[in-house]
Amino acid sequence: MHRSSGSKTFANAPAREQTVSTAFKVQDPKDFNDRVKNSKVPVIVDFFATWCNPCRMLTPRIESVIAEKQGKVLLAKVDIDENSDLALDYEVGSVPVLIAMKDGKVLDRIVGLQDVDKLKQFVDKYSE
Repeated sequence: MHRSSGSKTFANAPAREQTVSTAFKVQDPKDFNDRVKNSKVPVIVDFFATWCNPCRMLTPRIESVIAEKQGKVLLAKVDIDENSDLALDYEVGSVPVLIAMKDGKVLDRIVGLQDVDKLKQFVDKYSE
């Protein structure tokens, strides 16, 4: 009996890890095409730069909001210095920028550092 409950506790651990996997870093335009444009669920694309302080402040906020959605919406992180072509394609003039996409199409965008409530409103529109 004791082992069984231990197994259940252990069996629940991967579920928490799945929540973490709702965010990923885009490696290149092909990766963006495969994982964002062809995604079966909506994707929030976070265009950021490592040198951008507001980007660093936004990251934990948007990651926690996305994690709460448990896979109903994903987070794709795009470093504009590593993927300048993607930044140009999506007219990213300043960072951070969050772009909501579904079925390969841009649905909405918000620019700049946002508080958690604003992020929840933004993500909620696409996680229904």
